[in-house]
Amino acid sequence: MGEASTGELFQRAADHATRFRDAIASGPQRPLMSYRQALDSFREPLPERGSAGLGVVDELVAKAEPGLHKMTGPRFFAWVCGNSHSVGVCADWLTSTWGQNTGNHHATPSASAVETIAGGWLLELLDLPLESSIGFVTGATMANFVCLAAARGAVLRQVGWDVEAQGLFGAPPITVLIGDDAHATVFSALQFLGLGHDRVVRVKTDDNGRIAAGDFAVAAATVSGPCIVILQAGQINTGAFDDFAGIVPIARRIGAWVHVDGAFGLWARACPERSHLAEGADAADSWACDGHKWLQTPYDCGYAIVRDEQAHRRAMTIAASYLPPTFEDERDPSHYVPELSRRARGFATWAMIKHLGRDGIAAMVARHCKVAGAMADRLRADNAIAVPNDVVLNQFVVRFGADRPDEEADRLTLQTIARLQADGICFAGGAKWHGRQVMRVSVISWSTDDMQGEIAADAMIAAWRAVR
Repeated sequence: MGEASTGELFQRAADHATRFRDAIASGPQRPLMSYRQALDSFREPLPERGSAGLGVVDELVAKAEPGLHKMTGPRFFAWVCGNSHSVGVCADWLTSTWGQNTGNHHATPSASAVETIAGGWLLELLDLPLESSIGFVTGATMANFVCLAAARGAVLRQVGWDVEAQGLFGAPPITVLIGDDAHATVFSALQFLGLGHDRVVRVKTDDNGRIAAGDFAVAAATVSGPCIVILQAGQINTGAFDDFAGIVPIARRIGAWVHVDGAFGLWARACPERSHLAEGADAADSWACDGHKWLQTPYDCGYAIVRDEQAHRRAMTIAASYLPPTFEDERDPSHYVPELSRRARGFATWAMIKHLGRDGIAAMVARHCKVAGAMADRLRADNAIAVPNDVVLNQFVVRFGADRPDEEADRLTLQTIARLQADGICFAGGAKWHGRQVMRVSVISWSTDDMQGEIAADAMIAAWRAVR
């Protein structure tokens, strides 16, 4: 096959990557082909013979790039996607090159050690209890799963049931209190854990998706027995925060475990200008957070943070006779996640914190919140465009045709989103918010600044005017 050297292969991949990133802000900020077109592009019979490495790399790039979103660009505002910062990408490339299966500290001393150090840095950045343990997982979905697994075990242990050993057959029922506007991944985690995504007590939320202490107190008064409370730092559409300072003390009085889904919003605690939004969140028992959102690490990277390390380890530890033992002051990564075989996620986290530092992370969060507020103000200046939520963080929703009847505004909003995506100057997606169609905007890419926000807002207004 005329195989190229390792250096030639790596250089070819780096050349393609550099070209892609250098051109990220130009051209349409959306894929140039659909899923079905991409499927046709990749479709071929199973190869009987191998191909030269350089040709495989080139072919992969040629077939894949037309179907890629510009998620690492400055005008991508859908799905709360971080930028995959170049420093993190370099660390991630090295992670793949080193090929460390991060199961235990004997097999991968450096990969295990960097998780210990980066985990300590994360607790300081987020101003969370320093005794907490951290599992490096794929993202907030698995972070919620891990934290709620620890919660499930802890609240059942309080009533004499060992769920890790006995399972849920015959176990006392657990009441789950959760806000009406909680993220879908939390309900998925409850499903995976056998607690059911519908077998919950949904607590009323306000127009911003926020649970107020008074409404929570009403729901809490109905609880008896084991209970898990799930709160939110950063509602996915509005960026709103539940009233932690008011709710957590009530949850404590009913003996509940309090979990905070803070996939992106928890990073407000790293920013002095926005930390007040998450005041009181540190009194919870567990927290889910993403690195591939506001820390700008590559995918996949999330953090399951649990105050009670023993509850965390009871829920997650994988033991086998062939695995080396863990002694005092040693940390096995597999004791905190539901995986034995996995990539070394700590390297990219360490690299991004080292690169940005506390001040850089705080400045980035503040900048994105400022850009989001300015974009919302620019859109609101048109009387036919509404921003229904209070813009407290980096998220907001938009209604086009707000001066028309609701059904007509729904139609106009969908048409404006379609026009915006076709124009390709920026990319934002749609959602339903309290029963009505909206465009959802998330400002969270490292490369988004004031100018890019202005360009995007102008493009949104132009798309609306074209539809109107």
